[in-house]
Amino acid sequence: MGSEDPKMSDARPFHRVALDGFWMDRTEVTNEEFTHFVKATGYVTVAERQPDAKDFPGVLSKNLVPGAVVFTPPPTTVPLNDHYVWWSYVQGANWRHPEGPKSDLKGKEKHPVVHIAYLDAEAYARWSGKELPSEAEWEFAARGGLEGATYAWGEEFMPGGRFMANTWQGEFPWQNRVEDGWEGTSPVGAFPENGYGLLDMIGNVWEWTTDWYRPVHPHNASPACCGGHASRPSGEIDSYDPAMPDIRIPRKVIKGGSHLCAPNYCRRYRPAARFPEPVDTSACHLGFRCVIRRPEGATEPPPRE
Repeated sequence: MGSEDPKMSDARPFHRVALDGFWMDRTEVTNEEFTHFVKATGYVTVAERQPDAKDFPGVLSKNLVPGAVVFTPPPTTVPLNDHYVWWSYVQGANWRHPEGPKSDLKGKEKHPVVHIAYLDAEAYARWSGKELPSEAEWEFAARGGLEGATYAWGEEFMPGGRFMANTWQGEFPWQNRVEDGWEGTSPVGAFPENGYGLLDMIGNVWEWTTDWYRPVHPHNASPACCGGHASRPSGEIDSYDPAMPDIRIPRKVIKGGSHLCAPNYCRRYRPAARFPEPVDTSACHLGFRCVIRRPEGATEPPPRE
C-alpha cells in the first residue's frame, strides 16, 4: 500500500497492510440505484439541506443555502494555484441536478451518482446492507492483483494507445479535448475492468473511504487488522484542515481520481493516490461504492436484494 513517488508525499511510505476477505461492488453506485434508495427511504442528501450556521463561523446567513461544488472551465489558460477559478458553490446543485438547478439526470441513469457527502454514502450503505470501504481495502481492490504497479492495469498509462479510464485530456482546467469520448462522467463500465473484475476504480469519480485523512501514511502499519480495516492511527481531530482553523470539519480519504484529473495538474488516477475531503462537502466529481466484509466461514457474498 502507498507509494514512494516524491510527487505524492501524502501517499508515502510504501508499507504492507493485511486485510480480511471482502466483496466490493463492481461499479460505483449509479444515479438509478441512488434513486431507488431515495424513493424507498425519503432520504434528503446533505447538499439538499440548509447548512448550519454554527459550522461556518463568519459566513453571512445569505450565503448559507443548499447547494454543492460544481466545476466550470475557464475560457482560457489560468494559473493553477487558485482552484476557485474553476470551482464554485452553486445553489441548487445536488445529485438530482449535478450542474445546477437547470440540469437533470436524463440519459445519465447509468452514470455514477455525484454530489454525495460522506453521510449520504453511509446512509446508502446501511440501507443496502453494506458498508463503505477502508482506504486499504479500496486500494487493494483497485490494484487488481498488480502489487506495486503505478496504475490499476500496469505501468503504462495508455497501453497500446487505449484509454483505460475516464480522465482529462488537454490542458486543465480550460482545454478538454475529450479524446476518451467523455467530457464529464461516463456510464459505469465504459472502460476496461481491472484484474479483479472491478470497473472505474480509476477516474470517472472520486470515491469515499472510511479513513480519517492525515498527510502521511503510518510508518508502522498494523501487520493485520480486524474486520477488513486498515490501521487508523489518526482520528477525527487530526483530520481537520490546519489551513482553516476556524472551520473544524473533519476530512475523510477519497480515492481513485476523477474525470477532472489531468497530467498538468492532478495525476491522482493511481491506486496509491489519495485526497482529503471534508465530510460535509459534495462535488460534481465525487461518488462512492460499497463493500460486504466476509463473515467467518463464508465463501459467497449474501444475495443482493
